[in-house]
Amino acid sequence: MTGPTRLFDCLQIYQGKSPLPDVLAAKENGQWKTYSSTEVNDTVNKLSAALLGLGISGGDRTEEGMDKVAIIAKNRPEWVMVDLAVQQIGAVLTPIYPTITVAELEFILNEAQVKLIFVNDEELLQKVLSIRDKVPGLQEIYTFEHVANARHWKELPESATPANLDRLPAIRDKIQYEDLATIIYTSGTTGIPKGVMLSHKNILSNVVSCIPCLPRGPIRALSFLPLNHIYERMLTYVYLFSGSSIYYAENMDTIGENLKEVKPQMFVTVPRLLEKVYDRIMQKGAELTGVKKKLFFWAHGLAARYEINKSMGAWYNLQLSLANKLIFSKWREALGNNLTCVASGGAACQVRLIRIFTAARIPILEGYGLTETSPVISVNRLQVEDRMFGTVGPIIPDVEVKIAEDGEILCKGPNVMIGYYKRPDLTAEALEGGWFHTGDIGVLINGKYLKITDRKKEMFKTSGGKYVAPLMIESKLQESPFVEQIIVVGPERKFVGALIVPSFSYLKDWCRQHDIPEGTNAELIRHPKIIGLYQEIVESYNKHFSHVEQIKRFELLPAEWTVLTGEMTPKLSLKRKVITEKYRDAIEKIYA
Repeated sequence: MTGPTRLFDCLQIYQGKSPLPDVLAAKENGQWKTYSSTEVNDTVNKLSAALLGLGISGGDRTEEGMDKVAIIAKNRPEWVMVDLAVQQIGAVLTPIYPTITVAELEFILNEAQVKLIFVNDEELLQKVLSIRDKVPGLQEIYTFEHVANARHWKELPESATPANLDRLPAIRDKIQYEDLATIIYTSGTTGIPKGVMLSHKNILSNVVSCIPCLPRGPIRALSFLPLNHIYERMLTYVYLFSGSSIYYAENMDTIGENLKEVKPQMFVTVPRLLEKVYDRIMQKGAELTGVKKKLFFWAHGLAARYEINKSMGAWYNLQLSLANKLIFSKWREALGNNLTCVASGGAACQVRLIRIFTAARIPILEGYGLTETSPVISVNRLQVEDRMFGTVGPIIPDVEVKIAEDGEILCKGPNVMIGYYKRPDLTAEALEGGWFHTGDIGVLINGKYLKITDRKKEMFKTSGGKYVAPLMIESKLQESPFVEQIIVVGPERKFVGALIVPSFSYLKDWCRQHDIPEGTNAELIRHPKIIGLYQEIVESYNKHFSHVEQIKRFELLPAEWTVLTGEMTPKLSLKRKVITEKYRDAIEKIYA
C-alpha cells in the first residue's frame, strides 16, 4: 500500500511544515487551550517512552500477547494523545464508556487483561477503585484531572528517559498495517459486551475512503460524540490526516455555546441531538407573534417540501432564497454560521429533519455502519448527485455490499474487523461465508443508494403470524412534535401497540392554549383531553401503514428514556429489552 500504513502516521504529516497552532483544543478553566502540532508530537513521543519504561509493549505481537491500556474519560486532547502513544509502542487501546456499569467495567478490564488505565476525574477514579481488588492484572491508574492522592497523567511524559526515547523509532517501524490497533467493547442492547478487534488497516482504510466524502481539509471541527465510539474516533483520524483542527465541546449542555465560539465547518452527531436542536428552534418559532411568526412558519413550510434530486422551479427557488435570508440565516448563526455540513449516524435520522436543515443550507449527510465495519459502510456526499433523502447514501470506495435473500445487508472489505476478542464462535457466526452479517435489513435503490428498512433482530411476528418492522413506524411517529420518544411493541400479541413519551414542552404549550390546568407529567398523561390528542396523532400516522402495522392502543409515559436511567445505549439507541422489562405493566395494560 502507498501512503500511510498506521494510524499514528498522521503525526508525520505535520513534519517539515510550519506547526499548526491548534491541532487539538479544549476548554481549561473557562478558556480555550490549544495544542500545536509540535506540542502534540512531542507529548505523544514522551508518553510512548514513559509507557515503555513501565513495561507496556506489543509483547509477542499476538492479539493475546499485546499489552492493553484502557481509557475511561470524556473527549479531550489528552485522550487522543494517549491513543497515539499507545499505538506507537504496539500496545492496544481499549476505550470504555464513562457511563458503563461497574459489573461491565470489571468484565472488560479482566477479559482484556488491562494493565494500565487512564481515567477522567475523581468520580471515574472511584468507579475503578471500587473493583480494583477484583482486577488482579491492573497495575496502575492515571487521572487527567488533578485528584488528591492519585497519579496525574503528566507524570508520564515528564518521566520519559532518553534511552526509551531512543528505542521508540525501531519499535514504531515494526508495527504493521494488519496489526491490531484497538479493542472496542460494544455496549450492545443485550447481553455481555463483545470486544471488537480493529486493526490499523480496518480503521485507516475507512479514513482513506471517507476523506473524499467530506469537506476538504484543513477545516475546524467540533467534537462531542464519545471518542470511545469508533464513529467519532475514525472521524478524528480523518481530521488529523487532513491537517484539520479539533475542538472538544465542554459537555453535551454547552454544544450550542461552543458552536458559536468555535465556528466549525463540520461536526458529527446522532439523530437524537439533531432532534433536540430542531425542537428548540421550533419552540422559539412558536413563541414569535404576528408577522414574524407567519414568516417563520412560511419558511418552515417551504423547507419541508425541499428536494435535492429534482428541480423545484424558479418561483420555489426564489422563495427559498428569501426564506434563507430572513429566517434560516438565524438558524445558521446559532450553529456558528460556518457549517459546510453535519454528518449523522448511529441511528436512523428522520427524513423530514434532513430535508428541512438541508433547505436551510445546513446539509445533513446521513451515513451508516457498525463498530465491526470501522464504522462507515455508506454515506451521503456533499455532491448533490451522490445524495438522496431517505437513504444512507452510496457505498464508500473499497467496500462491497450485497443484500441476502432475507434482506439482510452483508458487507465485505478492508474495513471489516479482525473478529471478536476471545470469541471465535461469535466471529465465525458474524463472518459466515466471508461476509460480515450486519443484522440490518435494507435495499439498494437504483443499485446505488443504500436504504435501511429495519433491524433484523427487532422485527417481530404478531400472534396472527404477520411480520412487523418497528423502526419505520417509530421513525414516522417521531415526526410529530408532540412525540419525544416511542417504542412499538407486539411480538406474539394480537395487535401492534406503543409506549409513547410525550414532548412535554410542546404538550404544556398546547395545554395552555386549551385551558388545561398545569400539573405534573404523571397528571398530564392521565388527562382525557391529552389522551384524546395522542389518539388523534396516532390515527393520523396510522394511515401510512398496512392494517397489521397500525398502532391499535398505546400508553403514555411520564419521563424521558436516558442513558443514566438505563433505557438507552451511550450512542443513544433504545435498549428494547430493558424498556419492555421495565414497563411490563404499561405493556400489559395495552393488551388487557
